[in-house]
Amino acid sequence: MQFIARVGTPDGRVIEQTHTAPDEDVLRGELEKRGLHVFELRRRGLGGVRIPGWRGGRKKVDPQDFLAFNQELAALLRAGLPLLQALDLIVDRMTESNFASVLHDIRERIRTGEDLSNAFAAHTEMFPKLYPSALKAGERSGELESVIRRFIRYQKLVLDARKRVISALIYPAVLVGLSIAMILIMLTFVVPRFKQFFAGSEIQLPLITRIMIGIGTTFQHNWPVILVILVVAIFVFLRWKRTRSGRRVLDQLLLRLPFLGPVFHRFGLAEFCRSLGTLLTGGMPLVPSLEISITAVGNAYIREQLEPTIQEVRQGESFHQSLERSGVFTEMAVDMVEVGEATGALDEMLANVADFLDEQVEVRMQRILTLIEPAMLVFMGIVIGTILVSLYLPLFSALSQTR
Repeated sequence: MQFIARVGTPDGRVIEQTHTAPDEDVLRGELEKRGLHVFELRRRGLGGVRIPGWRGGRKKVDPQDFLAFNQELAALLRAGLPLLQALDLIVDRMTESNFASVLHDIRERIRTGEDLSNAFAAHTEMFPKLYPSALKAGERSGELESVIRRFIRYQKLVLDARKRVISALIYPAVLVGLSIAMILIMLTFVVPRFKQFFAGSEIQLPLITRIMIGIGTTFQHNWPVILVILVVAIFVFLRWKRTRSGRRVLDQLLLRLPFLGPVFHRFGLAEFCRSLGTLLTGGMPLVPSLEISITAVGNAYIREQLEPTIQEVRQGESFHQSLERSGVFTEMAVDMVEVGEATGALDEMLANVADFLDEQVEVRMQRILTLIEPAMLVFMGIVIGTILVSLYLPLFSALSQTR
């Protein structure tokens, strides 16, 4: 089988390579023996042709299902049950078939003597990349149950932040969708009727009316072609978006959006700080924690800007100076990280930074929501008013001439 491996080199670079191996476990072992840190392994499809976003037909586990699993596992471990028996109880009661099949494989791996962290690492495409590393830190310290509970708190905070952002964006998205639908209906059905009316008269049509009738006629007679072009364009865009270069360009554009750009920026930084703080709290050293936390950031551009910090910290530079050089952290966040380094409480300070950034995201979203409704109403009024004026303007001109 051929695999695409995304690995970190000893000099701090993150690269993608193609390898041939009988299975993921063998390849992972070979790469780790070479001193490489494996971030992701994925198979190549269709005879070695890479399909962006392909995961062998498997989808990521639903975050809510995964949260419920961790809560049950932590409760059973706290009650004193052995790990294998706790997994038996959870798997037997699991209803989600996709997740259940993966847990069954994890349980069998543990039955053969494999660590829980390695068993989850064999399914990296289905779980948060942070999770296996957090488990490994718990296994090394002998506090697996405590680490799982810390991960539960981390997961709840991340899910809550994402829900707030998504719910705040739903209303503007609905307004935009309704506006576009109303404009298309008017151009496709209303405008052509006025064309038929004007065709039987000798009214001299103004330029704006002729333009509007031309657009409406084009929509009415060519909507199947327009629909096909739109579907193809969306398909090509989604394929391009899944490529590394496409994702980077789009994420960079998101950060440059007026009003919303700072929201996406702070949300990405909060993801990084919370992930890093969770790993450090579990006892993992800073450099491995950085390698994992950077990959957990959803924004590809922010990830790219933070990747040099791995090598800089490895070479002995202070963490806060490396963050400042990356150019993506605010001055206040860098100052807070510096205080955490100086006091030996970096994990706690990172959690505070994440909370601070989340609060900024919420405040900005509230401000945007107070502005977006009147702005969208004004936009809809201008567009629809322009269409109506263009259609009725010839009638007003004709009436004024008859008087």
